[in-house]
Amino acid sequence: MAPFQHNSFHQSALFIRVGLLFLLSALLFGLLAAIQYIVPGAGKDIFSFEKLRPLHVSSAVFWILMTAMGAVLTFLQEINQFSLKSIRIQKIQFYLFSFSFIAIIISYCFGIFGGREYWEFQPVFSIPIILGWVLFLSLFFSNNKTLKDKPVYLWMWATGVIFLLFTYCESNLWVIPGIRNRLVQDMTIQWKSYGSMVGAWNMLVYGSSIYLMDKIVGNQKYSRSNMAFGLFFLSLFNLMFNWGHHIYTLPTAQYTHIIGYAVSMTELFILGRIIYLWRQSLTFDNRKQHIHAYWFLYAADIWVFVNLGLAIAMSVPALNIYMHGTHIIVAHTMGTTIGINTMLLLACAFEIIGGRDTTVSIKPNFKFAFLTTNISLAVFFISLLLAGIAKSYWQFNEPSLPYGAMINTLRPYFYVFFAAGTCLTIGFVLLIVPLLRTKHKIMPDGISALTEK
Repeated sequence: MAPFQHNSFHQSALFIRVGLLFLLSALLFGLLAAIQYIVPGAGKDIFSFEKLRPLHVSSAVFWILMTAMGAVLTFLQEINQFSLKSIRIQKIQFYLFSFSFIAIIISYCFGIFGGREYWEFQPVFSIPIILGWVLFLSLFFSNNKTLKDKPVYLWMWATGVIFLLFTYCESNLWVIPGIRNRLVQDMTIQWKSYGSMVGAWNMLVYGSSIYLMDKIVGNQKYSRSNMAFGLFFLSLFNLMFNWGHHIYTLPTAQYTHIIGYAVSMTELFILGRIIYLWRQSLTFDNRKQHIHAYWFLYAADIWVFVNLGLAIAMSVPALNIYMHGTHIIVAHTMGTTIGINTMLLLACAFEIIGGRDTTVSIKPNFKFAFLTTNISLAVFFISLLLAGIAKSYWQFNEPSLPYGAMINTLRPYFYVFFAAGTCLTIGFVLLIVPLLRTKHKIMPDGISALTEK
């Protein structure tokens, strides 16, 4: 393996550190928004719900994107040493994304909006973001000339980078009057692009997770397995077609609904199976040397199967009608974003920033924070499901009951999910703050040193 360069590894780790700050801001804004469920109108003169929702959602998206990019860039350098030109491109990419994302959050705080859901900022911010994606794309392929005979994570990263650029541009087509003025076409493109974009960043997250699993176990068994490539092709198919389940209520072609139903979220089963089989193959030394990453991967495996059941139910058109527009959708979003993506990304973050922990046991404060986070998330998830069921019942069985009266019946669930959200935030803070205070421990023992076993 070529000698590593401290500065280039440090630069890619900065993506993750900034991503962790966005995770903290997502938790803060989410908690403030939850207060308004308990005390309607609380603090609306400073931060109304109309501000808090995009602040929370965009912070969560920025957390995923920044950390996924940091993980990919770090792991790429463990495979192939970056040239000085690549390091400069990486630095420009970092500044484009970090300054753009921070400026967007600041603009939200001042009530400056102008976009669509998830991207509610002024379209002018799209220019540096698109430039950043182009640099990421060029950086990846300048260091990977071919994907022939390569492990699956490189295929996933390549696909994720390409489709993130494509779907992000697609999500901004609404600025063209000819599209914006056609309601059904506009909404179809909007939800198609968002669904595919989630699939694209999942490629980055899943690829990084498989790389990390190979690194922990010490071989490339899983990244070159038929199951891993099955996950890749299924995820690629989902990325392109599973958005159909977002538009069941739109008068679009029936085949898009059928395809969306047939493929929606099925890749979760294979991902869960891969993590499960990987866990069974680990030795005691494997777990001990990468103990923090192992725990997060374990948690993600559990949440994969929890969310798989809900995703399957949501994909059935007859059930989706009852779930759409209720807190069940919020539960699904939180379960996948926190339970799966965040756990997988934290596994990468702890491995990259924290390095190996060669102690035999987990430190008590980490264990407490980890358990607090996951138990709170479970309570949070269940309370949202119950609130969603109650709201769905009102929609179809008690339409004469005023909306305000229905909301009052949901208040007990809101108290529970606020309490659980508070504990969830505390758990994450106890995990993230010590990690941010940790000096980056570089260990150039990447996948290039592995052998197939």
